Amino acid sequence: MDNLLDPTILCFVIGLLAGLSKSDLKLPESSYDFVSLYLLLAIGFKGGVQLAKTEFYEILPALTGTLVIGTMIPLVAYVILMVSKKFSQADAGSIAAHYGSVSAVTFATAVSFVEARGVTYESFVTTLMVVLEIPALCVGIFLAKGGLRRVSSKQELVRDILFGKSLFLLGGGLVIGYVAGPDRMKSLDPLFVDLFKGFLALFLLEMGVKTSQQMSELKKTGVFLLGFAIVMPMISGAIGIAVGHLAGLSDGGIFILTILAASSSYIAAPSAIKIAVPEANPTLSLTSSLAITFPFNIVIGIPLFFWLVTMI
Repeated sequence: MDNLLDPTILCFVIGLLAGLSKSDLKLPESSYDFVSLYLLLAIGFKGGVQLAKTEFYEILPALTGTLVIGTMIPLVAYVILMVSKKFSQADAGSIAAHYGSVSAVTFATAVSFVEARGVTYESFVTTLMVVLEIPALCVGIFLAKGGLRRVSSKQELVRDILFGKSLFLLGGGLVIGYVAGPDRMKSLDPLFVDLFKGFLALFLLEMGVKTSQQMSELKKTGVFLLGFAIVMPMISGAIGIAVGHLAGLSDGGIFILTILAASSSYIAAPSAIKIAVPEANPTLSLTSSLAITFPFNIVIGIPLFFWLVTMI
């Protein structure tokens, strides 16, 4: 209930209700793009500053575990989807890539959640988010195409994965924060730290509206996709908890890694899949990741996983 009363979560609920009630509430497209870019850059800055305080040997176990997560989750998702016999190879691989990839907004909400409770976490978690994207997208595309040799334009695919706006801004912000260091970055705190939660609230308001627009697709995709979009983050989250413990992370670090594992992408993955697997149906991926998994994680998953981590 405490999480539900968070102002950012309430903004998401208001946006969802506005969309379902056919209200004309909507952020202008340019404003939506601006807020998206702001959040990605702010997350990158914060991760880079914290990374500057970290020794490489401290991050190595978690980095290795993150690569394992990015490989394992799309494989598990793909097997479940193919066993159901309700999806083509292309669609199963596409959905698997989305679930192996990461939601930056879910990550930002989880960080705000633990910080509001005074829980500490490892400074390099943003680095893990950037790292997690690459193997997940590559494995998902590999499965969707039956081998990378069938991808029509490998150069375009690599460029889209590595230099798409999500990874590029996160990675760029990470480098800037790391190189500049805490002292030089302090001058940007009024914009990128103090106002962060306000911009997150605006973004979640718009995401509520966009989520409502995907709800109608649930009638077409059936009950299985609904169940998958709720069960899969629980499986992924369990993998995140196990890897976090093996990597020796703190409770806060395990929780953040768990949320990274449990989240699904609706920004980076769709653009990469559009190029690599044009035959895949994007509606299936967006309906499951945006209309079901995203609100599930925001409202239920974050407090549930936090409880599980602290109990374990």
